[in-house]
Amino acid sequence: MRQLVAIFLKRFHGGPMDSQKSAELLAGVGLKGSADRGGRRQVTLVSLERWEELMREVGGHLGPGVRRANLVLSKVDLENSRGRVLCIGTSRLRIAGETRPCEQMDHAVPGLQQAMRERWGGGVYAEVLTAGTVAVGDEVSWDADISL
Repeated sequence: MRQLVAIFLKRFHGGPMDSQKSAELLAGVGLKGSADRGGRRQVTLVSLERWEELMREVGGHLGPGVRRANLVLSKVDLENSRGRVLCIGTSRLRIAGETRPCEQMDHAVPGLQQAMRERWGGGVYAEVLTAGTVAVGDEVSWDADISL
């Protein structure tokens, strides 16, 4: 089953990512309480399986929280998903683009930044179309009817 496996909230720019059991997504804004909100990059998402693949590739052993994405998804392929709409619980998010990895990734594991440049390894950023509360364990699906 495709599902939301982790939620991380950034309290301030450059600050730590705090693990949450649930969070509120605000339409047109992003994750309530997060330092990074608004614009097209309202929420960042990463695939757990792609992250684990990257860790094997670079010989790292770090959890996906190091990626600094807000939402970690399982069994969801995010590669080339720009324009698709993702449903998490009752919320809907439009994938706006690929998240490019920054130099902080190489501070975590040497070579990780370069490895993440392949196949959308850095995950994606999205706009919140429909507000709602999301929680770890929520089912995730692609909206088959709408791809804007």
